[in-house]
Amino acid sequence: MKSLRLKRMASGALAIAAVLALVTFSAPASADPAPTPDNASEALQQYNELKRKAEKLNEEHLKAQDALAAAKKKLKKANTDLKKSAEDLRQARVAKRKYHKIVDKFAGATYTGGHLDSMSLALSGNSTNEFLERSAAINVLAEKKNDAMERLAAAVDQAEKAKRLAKDARKRARESRDAAAKHKADITARKKALDEQIAKSKQAYDRLSAQEQAAQQASYGEHVAPPTNIVAPGPAAQNAVDAAMSQRGDPYVYGAEGPDAYDCSGLTSWSYRQAGISIPRSSSAQASSGTPVTQAQLQPGDLVFFYQPVSHVGMYIGDGKMVHAPQEGDVVKVAPVMWDEYSGARRYA
Repeated sequence: MKSLRLKRMASGALAIAAVLALVTFSAPASADPAPTPDNASEALQQYNELKRKAEKLNEEHLKAQDALAAAKKKLKKANTDLKKSAEDLRQARVAKRKYHKIVDKFAGATYTGGHLDSMSLALSGNSTNEFLERSAAINVLAEKKNDAMERLAAAVDQAEKAKRLAKDARKRARESRDAAAKHKADITARKKALDEQIAKSKQAYDRLSAQEQAAQQASYGEHVAPPTNIVAPGPAAQNAVDAAMSQRGDPYVYGAEGPDAYDCSGLTSWSYRQAGISIPRSSSAQASSGTPVTQAQLQPGDLVFFYQPVSHVGMYIGDGKMVHAPQEGDVVKVAPVMWDEYSGARRYA
């Protein structure tokens, strides 16, 4: 486990750099904006406002990435279904040809000059035994013929069903490909808007006085002590909590998901991955999965969500506190749960 003191020393410089420079976004998530003091200068108010706008754009950017991932998943499923229906159709056609031949043989076995029913054929024998033997043989042939007819009908039905499924799979694959192309274009546009907003935020930071910049830096870092003993309800949740707590002091970086920097949902998804549990990447998607829990039911390891629509997530650790990656310039830290902005919680273990 990394030393919290060393991480804080290292992350101090990184936190300042995160504010002053643009970053590359792979899958960003929104953060929790710190309140602007009532007596803040116009420059500081503008800086915080621009930073909040960037954070909202982060979530939109990430939602577009989630949508692309979902479209790719649907495309993969459609292609798998298409492959299966093609194989089903091939097998159905083989069966259809096979039972067509059998039925055709029965049809060709009728007597020349007209069809004789089973009773006529049976009565043409010379003795009672011959009559019984012929009757039994005729019944067997009739059963085989009926079985062949039924199998032929089933093969025809199966072939038609496979055709319908293949048609549906082709349609879904086409729609998924179109959706994926649209989401890719959407991601590009949102990334451009995000970069422009971060550039504006950087310019606004540069306009702050030295005293305001120092005050901003002083507000970052951990100022709340964690609970003395954090006990999660199960081993997986405990592993996730331990993983998140071990990253305290690492800087918040847009789009980062570990192991040395995080955004809010990057921290929670990384922590649960260390516990062997895969959860969605964005805060909004994390808020829609897992098991809903009430505020009264909160236990260490539960994820707590903020704002409407959801744009920030932290991990509950007990005593009304959480560990989270707060915002640009700050670090992973323990903080009180923001009950005024609280919008719900989910349990993943």
